[in-house]
Amino acid sequence: MLSSIDHIIIAVKDLDEAEKNYEKILGISPVWKGEHEQLGTRNVLFNFTNIYLELITPNSNGLGSKIIKNHLKDKAEGLIGMVYGSKDINQIRAELIKSNFDAEDIFDGEGINLSTKEKRGWKNLFLPNEITRGTLIFVIQHIFGSLKKTKIKNNSGVHKLDHVVINTNDADGFIKIHRDFFKIRLALDKIIEHWDRRMLFFRLNKTTLEVIEIKNKNQPSDSLWGLAWEVDSINSAYKRLKNEGVEVSDIKPGIKEGTKVLTIKSHTNGVPTLLIEHQK
Repeated sequence: MLSSIDHIIIAVKDLDEAEKNYEKILGISPVWKGEHEQLGTRNVLFNFTNIYLELITPNSNGLGSKIIKNHLKDKAEGLIGMVYGSKDINQIRAELIKSNFDAEDIFDGEGINLSTKEKRGWKNLFLPNEITRGTLIFVIQHIFGSLKKTKIKNNSGVHKLDHVVINTNDADGFIKIHRDFFKIRLALDKIIEHWDRRMLFFRLNKTTLEVIEIKNKNQPSDSLWGLAWEVDSINSAYKRLKNEGVEVSDIKPGIKEGTKVLTIKSHTNGVPTLLIEHQK
């Protein structure tokens, strides 16, 4: 049903500053600097082998501008949305209706690269609250145009999103939505003993959704929490980040055997951020 986690969206106040921050963190340059005229937003895109990252800010009036302004007012800068990719968005809508969900109309979107005047077009479908449970999640089908591949200068640059961290107070409900309805593979469901937390690991398009259950008595809800980016050499990345003036933790073994991680403590625009190396 879904083909990918298409992109992750971070809401920022100052797009130029955020662009510089993420150039430092990621060690790569953006491939797109554009605007959504009809939505009233500007964006900067970084492209990876499995996903792209969108930094977005309000630019004028429009639905997108309103959503971003409200988020910045209520929650400050940080993760605002996750977008699933589909090759048949009409099928997604039909499945929603078949399963008795309220399905909104599909609408067209378009963006322009302000530097090159290139255009990209797509179709979007916003998902019902019973599925999103407090998180901005929608589906996209790209129609025309594409993003350039990123040139990675050395082994310290990020080439892939390793995983997205999502908090939930209802792991069973999350499974019903993402495994049973969307057919995303649930690779692992286990209790992490030293945290005393139930964790779910979903896999889609070589990207992991790492879901942490934090139980409470509130209505079922999910929230995007953090990002983990993959590099070929975490030692080289550590040196690069220190030279760039980015505050980082020491390198340490990851939870998964054969991994090394470091935490990025500055320049993240409110997003908890890890770098990870999978040792070969």
